Amino acid sequence: MKITLIAGARPNFMKIASLIHAIKHYQDLGYDIQYRLVHTGQHYDKNMSDTFFEELNIPLPDVNLGCGGGTQAEQTANIMVEFEKELSTHPTDIVLVVGDVTSTMACSIVAKKLNTKVCHVEAGIRSWDLSMPEEINRMVTDSLADYLFTTSEVANKNLISMGARFAEYEQNKLSQYFTQTATYQILPEEYFAADKTPQLIWWVGNVMIDTLLSNQKRFVQPDIYTQLGLIEKQYIVMTMHRPANVDEEIHLKELMEQIITNVHGLPIIFPIHPRTAKIFYGLWGDENALKELFPNLHIVPPMGYLEFNYLVQRAKAVVTDSGGITEETTIMKVPCITLRDNTERPETCTIGTNELIGTNPQAVKPALDKLFAGEWKKGDIPPLWDGHTAERIIQILYNINAQIL
Repeated sequence: MKITLIAGARPNFMKIASLIHAIKHYQDLGYDIQYRLVHTGQHYDKNMSDTFFEELNIPLPDVNLGCGGGTQAEQTANIMVEFEKELSTHPTDIVLVVGDVTSTMACSIVAKKLNTKVCHVEAGIRSWDLSMPEEINRMVTDSLADYLFTTSEVANKNLISMGARFAEYEQNKLSQYFTQTATYQILPEEYFAADKTPQLIWWVGNVMIDTLLSNQKRFVQPDIYTQLGLIEKQYIVMTMHRPANVDEEIHLKELMEQIITNVHGLPIIFPIHPRTAKIFYGLWGDENALKELFPNLHIVPPMGYLEFNYLVQRAKAVVTDSGGITEETTIMKVPCITLRDNTERPETCTIGTNELIGTNPQAVKPALDKLFAGEWKKGDIPPLWDGHTAERIIQILYNINAQIL
């Protein structure tokens, strides 16, 4: 079986990493599986990317399509043109895409036009906010994918509502069907359509969590931890980059004031997104001016995966407008305050440690008061977020490929 793995941005590689390790695991067991790693170049910084591959112990991509920059339409078109050349030159049995970036959608379209099976990992997640480019990417990819791998019951329901079929054996036979040493089994005939091209859903868990759990013992203390004399559970980690929070000057200023003045003087560690940095320094001047204005705010450059999660694991809480971080805080049982009006990961709120408070700055103080009063929910781990999701995915794909061939 040949698999082409697609990645276009840093979050993709966190997910792809566990899949690569699972493929190597099954190769060691004698399974005939080959893969090719394609980086579309959607987001690419040589220094950051090379460090990232090393941190996650994955090889450099077999090819970088170099499709960074441009408008949404330009980037989509460039990726499609370049990936069509790549896939025509290096045909495969399955194109596997993850998440919801532009590369995910563009490569799915190309694969289907070239009659290649598409597998979508993290299928079915929805924010129901069509102003987000990612939401459009999710919907298009899910409508095209042959194999849909989900992280939650909510995602399953979203896909069923659009007509996909649930692979029923997955739930009641999961523990016996997948073991690390199992030889592959042929899928029952009833799970295939007459033309052997089903669009099936498998609830398998979260590959991002596979990567997190496999690297927890490798987390690296960043220099700032000792430089500032940070104490476990006595500092806040913050990330912010979404236009709804950072694009409007008055809103951003009020939001920052509410956060900084309601953390009881605790240090706030802010690994700043380049886009956000430009806006911040435009509003408040240089780094020195910010330090004078907000002495407990410590802005640092973007951090590596191992260093950043070291900070998150030991933080009192995380304040963010990200999506992926809410999954990681749920696993590490760290309170998470999310500055968004909606989320595509509702299980982090209903089961985990995340609370969605919206983008209104006035909602910040009540949330922080709740945190400092010791009233934040403890949270639990969502089903199947156990570190073995990638193994399940590769096992299923191998079984399907054997059945079809």
